[in-house]
Amino acid sequence: MSMRGKICLVLLVANIGLWLALVRADHGARLRVIFLDIGQGDAIFIEAPNGNQLLIDGSRGRQITRALGRVMPFYDRSLDVVLASHPDLDHIGGLVDVAEQFSILHFIESGVRAQQTVYDHLKSILIGKQVPIVVGRRGLTVVLDRQSGVYLRLLFPDRDPTNWETNEASVVARLDYGQINFLLTGDSPVKIERYLAAADDSSLAAEVLKVGHHGSRTSTSAEFLASVRPDYAIISAGRDNSYGHPHAEVLASLEQIGAVHLLTYEVGDIVFETDGRELTLVK
Repeated sequence: MSMRGKICLVLLVANIGLWLALVRADHGARLRVIFLDIGQGDAIFIEAPNGNQLLIDGSRGRQITRALGRVMPFYDRSLDVVLASHPDLDHIGGLVDVAEQFSILHFIESGVRAQQTVYDHLKSILIGKQVPIVVGRRGLTVVLDRQSGVYLRLLFPDRDPTNWETNEASVVARLDYGQINFLLTGDSPVKIERYLAAADDSSLAAEVLKVGHHGSRTSTSAEFLASVRPDYAIISAGRDNSYGHPHAEVLASLEQIGAVHLLTYEVGDIVFETDGRELTLVK
């Protein structure tokens, strides 16, 4: 069992905190963010300088556990936080295996009602293992590494999305470490992007953007890109997928703003490291 640092989930509005009293080795004050190559779906692995780990989404099948085996030591079978951006199968299907095979300290969901037995099964496993389930809202901050200053700040949903369409209820979050920021958007559509750009322009700027909905034309609006101004745009998609992702319009928009776009099915796992000042594309 690995040693761990301290994580705090802080809901600023209600001034509620969840603390994990854990100690873990320092990793040279570098944050690792890995966009995993898991086919047509999303999965993002984050490791803070103190070793605390966060997984966002888990694709649709068993490839997520194989992918985690590429980036975690074989003896490490625990995750500090797992966040499901929304309950579509290509984001949460693999989390069933994760929940069965890993110890999870906190689970965050968007709160939208899912019409899938897979999600019900996932939650039953979490409840059976007594994993706290937190409904993510704007104002919730996950303190991954207080000493280094690594925070995941939830920007959306900002209200109860229980009966919304699932993509519209996607958790949108910004990962901050010093001067470097990652904007992670799930499958958030243009409608929500425009809302955030109008209401929250100053909070959207990021060096790295996880492109919404696997590069579908239903996301990545011009208004949103103007607010984010990313240097890198990551598209998580499967080769020759039936949806035609990424769509040509999205790639053209990214090229127009000068963002380097990287596709998991071309590059494989996409690995960034940062000390909070400089950002390095490792792979």
